Amino acid sequence: MRLEKMLPIAYCLLSLACCLSVFEQQTANSQELTIDSQEATAIRVLVLPLVETTLSGEIPARIEKIRVDVGERFKAGQELVVFDCEIYRAQLQKAKAEWEEARKTFEVNQRLDALRSVSELEMTVSESRMARAKAETLLREVQVKKCVVKAPFSGRVVKRKANPFEYVSPGQPLLEVIDDVHLMLQLLIPSRWLAQIKKGSHFRVHIDETGRDYKAQVTIVGARIDPVSQTVEIRAEIDGNHSELLAGMSGTAYWEK
Repeated sequence: MRLEKMLPIAYCLLSLACCLSVFEQQTANSQELTIDSQEATAIRVLVLPLVETTLSGEIPARIEKIRVDVGERFKAGQELVVFDCEIYRAQLQKAKAEWEEARKTFEVNQRLDALRSVSELEMTVSESRMARAKAETLLREVQVKKCVVKAPFSGRVVKRKANPFEYVSPGQPLLEVIDDVHLMLQLLIPSRWLAQIKKGSHFRVHIDETGRDYKAQVTIVGARIDPVSQTVEIRAEIDGNHSELLAGMSGTAYWEK
């Protein structure tokens, strides 16, 4: 009889324990979802230049002038670095003279050929020499054009890696430059957001350095998800032009969930 009386009590205690366990689990899950939702709506962003590059020379020469310094702005096509190219200009003049000589020789041989006073071999050799002289002239013209490094886009100088009167080799870095006119945002979002966030999606970003909010839209969605953090990189652009923004600034992106 004692066992029969104790069984209902045991069943009640067991049921109560199960209910408490389920309640605690649901409460924990609810807290996790709430915290996750709050954290996910605010994503850190970094302001980056759309284009950044390091300019270098293509010929071995001594630097004559560097027309821009760190922080200065420049326009596309502007001369940034000028080399001392007297020797290249002299070689160009020599090549042009040889080309003119070869051209005149070939024209004379053409007239003699009409009179049958020149051999076929002499005609072929003179034509070949003229073509070689022309190619040499074109080569020297290209070298002279490389005596000036021009800006490939409008932007600013980040760092100067050479100095005037310094002799540089082809490929040696001269200036580190960025396009600060067109800026982009880089941020990492949870991969589960990919169902809602697409190219063209809009959001709001707050930049710490300016203390202002800006409207932005997604321009690129990354092609790979990080398996560890379960995040994916996206790129975005801020709507409109804002001269106060600089590359390297950071802030927070807010998404309406």
